[in-house]
This record gives sequence, structure tokens and C-alpha cells, in this order.
Amino acid sequence: MDGAQQADMTAMIEAMAREAREAASVLALATAERKHAALIAAADAVRLGEAEILEANARDVEAGRASGLSDAMIDRLVLNPDRLRGIVDGLRSVAEQPDPVGRVLAEWDRPNGLHIKRVATPLGVIGVIYESRPNVTADAGALALKSGNAVILRGGSDSFYSSRAIHAAMLSGLRAARLPDAAIQLVETQDRAAVGAMLRASGLIDVIIPRGGKGLVGLVQREARVPVFSHLEGICHVYADGDADLEKARRVVLNAKTRRTGVCGAAECLLIDRAFFARHGDVLIRDLLAAGVEVRATGELADTQGTIPATDEDFGREFLSMTIAAKLVDGVEGAIAHIRRHGSQHTESILTENARTAAAFMDGIDAAIVMQNASTQFADGGEFGMGAEIGIATGKMHARGPVGAEQLTSFKYLVTGDGTVRP
Repeated sequence: MDGAQQADMTAMIEAMAREAREAASVLALATAERKHAALIAAADAVRLGEAEILEANARDVEAGRASGLSDAMIDRLVLNPDRLRGIVDGLRSVAEQPDPVGRVLAEWDRPNGLHIKRVATPLGVIGVIYESRPNVTADAGALALKSGNAVILRGGSDSFYSSRAIHAAMLSGLRAARLPDAAIQLVETQDRAAVGAMLRASGLIDVIIPRGGKGLVGLVQREARVPVFSHLEGICHVYADGDADLEKARRVVLNAKTRRTGVCGAAECLLIDRAFFARHGDVLIRDLLAAGVEVRATGELADTQGTIPATDEDFGREFLSMTIAAKLVDGVEGAIAHIRRHGSQHTESILTENARTAAAFMDGIDAAIVMQNASTQFADGGEFGMGAEIGIATGKMHARGPVGAEQLTSFKYLVTGDGTVRP
């Protein structure tokens, strides 16, 4: 791309961001009722536009297969009636949640006569950059609207037509509630220069949220000139403790790995306590093999017929496929040490009936989500009761874990005096 084309792309993004900022000033004062009405109307538009959305998605999927997209990426891209119902339900669920804007987070009186309140406020303008996952168009639009923020969406070229169709439904919702179209904007170009222009829009875009693979997230983290909510990888572990219930462990391990392999909450490594192995043998490994999972194992686990010897590179790797690494560890301390070395601070799960061991794991693991006796596939804002999510943040500033409407707010202090002066 030459300099003139780059300048044109930058000008386009800056114009969109300025319109978004104007819209954000309207949304910040919009009543909970108007935002609710917009989201319900958008849900109805998605439901009524099912045929058009699925037709657009089929066009994207066909192009994706032709271009050699991986099975995991195709799985993220595909829409069907069930997934569209999930989008509709998500929009309605977000609509019914309490309005996060204006919440009094804290309130106190000072001896000097001042009354102080800390109150939740919108962030302003959010930029969301995503690959595949056309549902992000609805999720991000809904959560931004609910939290009083304007949003600029830049979907990947692989979900171009699906995102356009869903965005049209979101616009229908805004218009039904007499809210500005610029509240939810879609960058309708497949030119990758748009991503760079968004990352450089300091002062116009308040935060960038990437949803995609390691390449996209790494690019955003390196080049963004505005704050970023992101996670680089979802390297999730399941640890079967010596005091795990066998049947619970078998259910959870299979679900964590095989329910959907292309999501960031899929288990990528199974850690088995030597005490569990002494009691139950290689049953978890055999369950995975029987389900069609490629198990890359070390030590005694590699003796199970059908496994593949693991290399050092297999630990700390996000497979996003029917592949998992497996290793024996010495107790919860061994599991924690392994996860500290190889984890990505996303989601980790312990399988145990021992409360003290569970507490040691939960206290010792530094991750956005830590679970006991539950599948890592629950790492999802919808499953947390948020209606939807824009992503799972693994950083430690502002937002961590599922990013829902509440996490898309900041705060300000409201200070009231009575002619109060400072001596």
C-alpha cells in the first residue's frame, strides 16, 4: 500500500472514531430503558434475519475452506440455527441485566464535610478487532451499548459477510430505540491497514480489544498506541489430584478437551497426580484416546498404547485441536509449579474432593479463572451470567477474566460540599 492509500485508511478510521465519540456522548446519558429497547429490537432483527445471516455465513465458510482455514478456525466461523439462537439469547440476556452505568461503587463522608461517591461511567469508544467468530459482532455491540460505550468493529476478512449481516441487525436495534447509528460501527473493508489505523488512533479510541489467534493478539500488543484488553493464548490445564472423584474426573477431562477444541477455554494439558495414577491407572488417557484425541505423553503415561511421546515444546502449547499433552506430577505442588512455568494465566482447573488441596491450588495459581471440579470450557462470559463477553482478559489492569458490560466501565468521583473550603 502506498502512502496515499495509507493516509486514506487513516482518515477513514479517524472519521469513524470522531463519529463514535459523538455517539458515546449520547449513549453515556441514554436511559436504561432505551438501551434495553435497542437490544431487544436487535435480537428480534437477528431472529427475523436468520436466512440472510446464514446465507452470508455460508459464503464466508466456502471462502474460508477454499483458502485453507484450519478446522478450528472454521469451527469458530460457522453459524447454524442453534448458534444464531445463542446470539439472540445473548442479546436478550444482556438487555435484561442491570444497567452498569451510574452504579455507586462506594460512598462515604469525610470529617471536613465532604460527601464522596465513586460512580461507574462508560469508557468512551471501544475498538474490537477479531478473526472468524462473527458472533463477536453481536456480543461486542451489545455489551458496548449496555455499558454506554460506542464501538468500532473490525472483523476478519474470513467473517466479512457474516459480520455485515449481523451488524445490519444491530443497526435495526439502534434505530428502533432512536439511538445513533455511529454507536455500533463496522469497518467494511478487508484491507488490513484498517487494523493499523485503529491501533494508532490514540485520543480517539479509548481501548482496543482483540479476539483472535496468537498472531493477531501479538500484533495488537506490540503496535497499539491505546490501552489493550487481551490474552495471548489459552493454555488451560486440568489437574487430576490424588483425591479426585474418578467419575467426575472422567466427565470433566473429556468435556474440557473435546466439547469444542477451537475455543480458548479448551484444555491443552492434562496433569495427573502420581497418587491418582497409582489408584486408577491410565483411565483418563484411555478415555481421551477412545474419544479420538491425540495424547502426547511423558513418563509412565507414554506406556499407554496409542499415545505419542511428548516433547518439551508440547507443554505450554495451544493446540486448538484434538490434541492434548499429558504428564504425571507429584501432588498439588508439582501441578502448581508446572502451570506457573507453562500456563498463560487464562483458566486452570483442579479435580479433587479435598478442600485443603483445592484451596492450595486456587491460592497458588495466578490465572484469570481458577476452577474446582469443573470443565475449563466454562471460561465464557455467557456461562458466568454476563449474557455475553467480548473476550477473556488475562492482564491484571482494569479487567481480568470474562469482559462483560460491567468490565467496560470506569468510574468518576462525585464530591458534594456545603460551601466547604480547605483550610
